[in-house]
Amino acid sequence: MRKLILIMLLLLSIVPCLRGQRKEISQARSYIKSGKDFDKAEKLMEDLLSKDSLNRMNPKIYIVLYQALLKQYEAGNEKLYLSQKYDTALLFNITKRMFSVLEALDSIDSAPDKKGKTKLEYRNEHAAELNSYRPNLYYGGTYNVHKGEYRTAFSFFDAYLDCGNQPLFSKYNYWKNDGKMLDAAFWATYCGFKLHSPDSTLMYSDIALKDTSKLKATLVYVAEAHKALGNKAKYHNLLIEGFGKFPTSRYFFTRLMDYHTSEEKLDSALAVVNRVLAIDGSNPLYLFAKSTVLLNMGRYDECIDVSDSMIHVNDTLAEAYYNAGTACLNKALTMEQNMNSRKSKAQAMALYKQALPYMEKYRQLATKEKNKWGPALYKIYLKLNMGKQFEEIDAILGK
Repeated sequence: MRKLILIMLLLLSIVPCLRGQRKEISQARSYIKSGKDFDKAEKLMEDLLSKDSLNRMNPKIYIVLYQALLKQYEAGNEKLYLSQKYDTALLFNITKRMFSVLEALDSIDSAPDKKGKTKLEYRNEHAAELNSYRPNLYYGGTYNVHKGEYRTAFSFFDAYLDCGNQPLFSKYNYWKNDGKMLDAAFWATYCGFKLHSPDSTLMYSDIALKDTSKLKATLVYVAEAHKALGNKAKYHNLLIEGFGKFPTSRYFFTRLMDYHTSEEKLDSALAVVNRVLAIDGSNPLYLFAKSTVLLNMGRYDECIDVSDSMIHVNDTLAEAYYNAGTACLNKALTMEQNMNSRKSKAQAMALYKQALPYMEKYRQLATKEKNKWGPALYKIYLKLNMGKQFEEIDAILGK
């Protein structure tokens, strides 16, 4: 008896709900038939879906909502065709909502009945219809990329790519048959990068990385995402992969050098720079990187030779003079620490003299770098007993 009462109470609560559905569905259909107020029809159906979970199981609501959106799309598309004023962005947004509605309906349509059987009433028809509008999801993405609206653009590419995972479109096998999937994955990855969102950047990166025509850029975006997430090993591996494929890329070269240097793996850093120098032996960036690595390794004579090579290529590169001068000073200091003969003292003095023109030229080219050339010239002038110059530097450093 108690169960019977509960069932009756449930039925009594459902009946008004069903009456409300029928009334609002009927009103929405009237709006659509009238050829205007499509937005009002849309709102009626959206309100029904948001009011009650029971409504969200009624296919009729989704169908009427889709029809309201479709009529808005057709009206907007006609205006654009006739070169009348219309918001293009709105047309793309309507398209995206059309997909959301019919994908939601498909999940209801594909639900098994009480006997566990599935009867797909709408799938084939709706999939075929949406397939014809699907390119607009892609173009909605590119449209917003050009406007710099990367968050909105990402949502369009996401919707376009997600079609490949939706059971509604299973017969189209987009991942296999749609050549634009790689392009959409790249643009989604790009948008994630521009949004500084590692998660969005990585969402479709595995697919984007299959596009060899854009591989260099994609590797950069993916590497930056893993760096932001603190995935140090993954970041390093991506730098190695990027450098291996694009050794002359400034991004991969400089960051791989920085990585090895920060990890004090100077032999690895030297191997990297030697590889690019084998490709472009006169590039000042590569020569400077090698001279710096050699300086840090204590291979001072080689550092001076490479720095001289840089100066030969371009005699206005300030850091070439600094590295060469520092290498001479370090050699002199090492000599002084082991000084036990007149010969050692003479050699140290010769090295200070050798460092002098490098550091003075560095001062001339990099006047603002007082913290670098000041102490170096102070030491040189002191050792070489250059009183006037020493007093000048002493006064500069004392300020």
